[in-house]
Amino acid sequence: MTAKRSDYISWDEYFMGVAMLASLRSKDPNTQVGACIVSGTNKILSIGYNGFPMGCSDDTFPWDREGEYENTKYAYVSHSELNAILNYRGGSLEGTKLYVTLFPCNECAKAIIQAGIKTVVYAGDKYDGTAGNIAAKKMFQAAGVAYYEYHFSGREITFKL
Repeated sequence: MTAKRSDYISWDEYFMGVAMLASLRSKDPNTQVGACIVSGTNKILSIGYNGFPMGCSDDTFPWDREGEYENTKYAYVSHSELNAILNYRGGSLEGTKLYVTLFPCNECAKAIIQAGIKTVVYAGDKYDGTAGNIAAKKMFQAAGVAYYEYHFSGREITFKL
């Protein structure tokens, strides 16, 4: 009898890979973030990436990071986590897990908590120690949302499209 393959990817590798792939849909020239929401039985429920809301053209709204607020992307871009939550059309997200390529901001933390997501797995935390980051972690802890950093295995996965 032939044994099963032993070099298959783990669930964490799979779902973080999906989040990373989703991030490649972002048109943001500086920061591309992807998110993937998963059920307790390891089924993908929703995916999102950072970008402008539907109907807001990627070619006419600003991608600038500096300047008057209304002339920067920050006034218009929806984050990947919020997009993944809003993209879900199947009912409750209670008890689910969110994989995201960047630790959520405080505004996304509010949406994550309100949606009932119970675990956040993140690939990077480049804003660690900032006011918004501290607030997000404080809210997660108060609301019982577990979070942990994804540790890359070093496995390389390549394919051509």
